[in-house]
Amino acid sequence: MLSREENELLCRIGPGTPAGELLRRYWFPIAVATELTEEKPTKFVRVLGEDLVLFRDKQRRVDLLADRCSHRGVSLLYGRVEEGGIACAYHGWLYDIEGNCLACPAEPKGSGFHLTVKHKAYAVQKFIGLYWTYMGPKPAPRIPKYDVWVRKDGRRKIVVYPLLDANWFQAMENSVDPAHLQILHQDTAMRGRTPVNTTRGFTDDIEKFEFYEIPHGIMKRRYYKRGAVDEHPLIFPNILRQGDATQIRVPMDDTHTFIYFVHFIPGGNGDGDGEEEPDVLYMPPFKDPPNGLHPFTRFRTDLVLAQDHMVWETPGPIADRTRERLATSDRGIVMLREIMMREIRKVQQGFAPIGVIQEPAQDVMIDTKLAESLEEMKARGQPPGGQVTALTEAERAIGRS
Repeated sequence: MLSREENELLCRIGPGTPAGELLRRYWFPIAVATELTEEKPTKFVRVLGEDLVLFRDKQRRVDLLADRCSHRGVSLLYGRVEEGGIACAYHGWLYDIEGNCLACPAEPKGSGFHLTVKHKAYAVQKFIGLYWTYMGPKPAPRIPKYDVWVRKDGRRKIVVYPLLDANWFQAMENSVDPAHLQILHQDTAMRGRTPVNTTRGFTDDIEKFEFYEIPHGIMKRRYYKRGAVDEHPLIFPNILRQGDATQIRVPMDDTHTFIYFVHFIPGGNGDGDGEEEPDVLYMPPFKDPPNGLHPFTRFRTDLVLAQDHMVWETPGPIADRTRERLATSDRGIVMLREIMMREIRKVQQGFAPIGVIQEPAQDVMIDTKLAESLEEMKARGQPPGGQVTALTEAERAIGRS
C-alpha cells in the first residue's frame, strides 16, 4: 500500500514533475515513420503531458514542435510545410526544425522581430521504422541497441495497439506480476488445457517466482513444477521484453498510454542492414465503445492483450494504491516501485538513471536476456555473458497474440 503522495510521485509525468523529469532522460517512440507523407506531413502527438506536432518539411527533415504557435496559440498541425520548416496557417510565422522563428510576415521588413522568438522543439530520430523523441536536457543519450531492435538475422514487425485509457505505470506493474499469467490468461494462453477450476486456473503449475535487478531493469523468472524455467525482463522504465517482442509503453499524459509492439522474426543470413521498413499492423479497439471508460464500456476478453487492457484500465485512469493489499506474489511490483523512486532521486541529485547510454563505447548491442543479477555481477568482478532461455508455450502464445 502506498500513501497518496507516493502514488502521485509515481504516476504524474507532466513537465516539472519528479517522474516526468526521470522519463525525460529516455527516448520514446511517437509515431510510425510511414505515417508522415507528402500528402500528410504533420501529425499531432501527445507525450509526457505535452501537446506537440511532428512534421516533415520539404527537405524531408523531421522534427517535433510545441503544437501551439508562439504568436496566438493556433495549432501548427494545420501549418503549411515549407522548404525551411513549418509556417503557422494563421499569420505565417515560420519555424525551422530547431524551433527558430525564420519569419513573421506581418512585421515591418528589417525589424528583426522574428529573432526574438524561440519555439519549443525536441530532437527526433528515425529508428526501426518509428520516429523517436528525446525531451530531456542535452546532450541527448543514444537510443539503446537492444538485441531484437538491431539484430540483422531477421525482420521486424510493428503492431500498434489501441489507446490505453490508463496511467502508464499500471501497465508496467503488470510486467512484474507473474502470478496473473496462469489465472487471467487461463483460457487464452494455455493451448486449450482445462484447469482444475477457474478460480485457481493453472497456478498450481508454478513452483516459485523470482525477481532480481539487472543492469537495464528487472528480471522476472518463473519456476515450473515440471522443471522448466522461463524468464523475461522489464527494461526500465517502460518496456517489457517478452517472447519475440518488446512492448513499449509510451506515457501520453497522466491517464493515457500509447503502446507499440516491436516483434523480431528470426530468419536470414545476417547480411541485411536491419533498417528496412517493417510491416505495420494496427489493432482494432479492445472495447465497445472504443472511447468509453469502465463501467461505460465493455472489453473483449478472448485475447491475451485485451485481457491485459481490461485489468490495466478497470482500476481507474490512475489506480488508487492507498487501498490495495499486496501479497507475497507482488514482490516484483514492490521492487519496481522502489527502483522508480530511487531513480527519481538520482535524477534530482544530478545523476543519470539506469539504462541511459551517453558514451560511444557503450553504444553496442545489449542482450536483454542477461540472466545474472547485479549482485552476481559484482561478485564475479566483470560483465556477465548473455543467456537466452527457452520460451514456454504460454510465452509463445502471448508473443503471437
